[in-house]
Amino acid sequence: MTLGPLMLDLEGLTLTTEETELIQNSWVGGVIFFARNFEHREQIMGLVAEIRAIRPELLLCVDQEGGRVQRFKEGFTRIPPMQVLGDQMCEHVARGVDSGAAEHEGADNAEAFLQDVGWLMASELLACGIDFSFAPVLDVDRVQCEVIANRSFSDDPEAVTFSARAFIKGMHEAGMATTGKHFPGHGGVRADSHLETPYDDRSLETLQGRDLLPFVHLANELDAVMPAHIVFPSIDEDAVGFSHYWLQEILRGELQFEGVIFSDDLSMKGADVAGSYADKARCALLAGCDMVLVCNNRQGALEVLDYLKNSGVEPSSRLSTMSARQSLNWGALISTERWLATSAVLLAHQTSCI
Repeated sequence: MTLGPLMLDLEGLTLTTEETELIQNSWVGGVIFFARNFEHREQIMGLVAEIRAIRPELLLCVDQEGGRVQRFKEGFTRIPPMQVLGDQMCEHVARGVDSGAAEHEGADNAEAFLQDVGWLMASELLACGIDFSFAPVLDVDRVQCEVIANRSFSDDPEAVTFSARAFIKGMHEAGMATTGKHFPGHGGVRADSHLETPYDDRSLETLQGRDLLPFVHLANELDAVMPAHIVFPSIDEDAVGFSHYWLQEILRGELQFEGVIFSDDLSMKGADVAGSYADKARCALLAGCDMVLVCNNRQGALEVLDYLKNSGVEPSSRLSTMSARQSLNWGALISTERWLATSAVLLAHQTSCI
């Protein structure tokens, strides 16, 4: 069944009467969960079951990156910021190079662990009935952008690519689709696009030598991409998520990306350059997004639904590729050697940071 192009959020721990009606709307194709929708593992599994009983085909997702962007915590393994994992990878690689004969051992061990963490994050969500997490972050950053910072693996594009590739491999191994964000890179601005529209004056050539590299190298391994609400005035006048040039000529054309394109949340202030919620949805879909997100603003979501009814928009067949590729049992998962070993290392890391 073809999924509608709108993803929306929920108010709390259970469905309201209005939400029960909303998710039956054929233009709704997905639901994204936030921390307010989560109390503990059994509760989120109950909410998932409640939704599946009404619309079993809906895409259910969450931001479960790790660090400060991990929505589900109680009963889930705490995952460190990706920058911690990326730094550990670089350290192991450097140590291997210095040791001469063991040149590749450190890199191999670090890569395997990153893969295990990607597998664990994905497996825990799949075992609760969630289709995917919006991950990994491919922004090249360390401290430049407040909203990204340690969500990024590194401020070195090669390290971002190496680390993200291992993380992606782990997610795929678990049976979860991946989403690279935030195309073409959020690491060159200080502004938080949740609060304002960032402007990045860098040239396309500069981006091609840095921020774009992880997307270039991983384009054929990613299942989805999420563009940034950033304007690059020297390249195109439209914010990336509303730009035919960025999404069609660069992402689809030059990078030959064939997967899903999700808009970032249209409620973010960075998206306001496109106008009303209906205008934002129209611009994003015309530019090439397969699905638009409207979170934390129910009236905005309703405006988008009203627009879609008479828009002539054709739902994208790509969206079905984001569904979970296998179902997992929680009890069976947490008894596997791999889960036990990986979660033990992550728990030790968490304890050492207290």
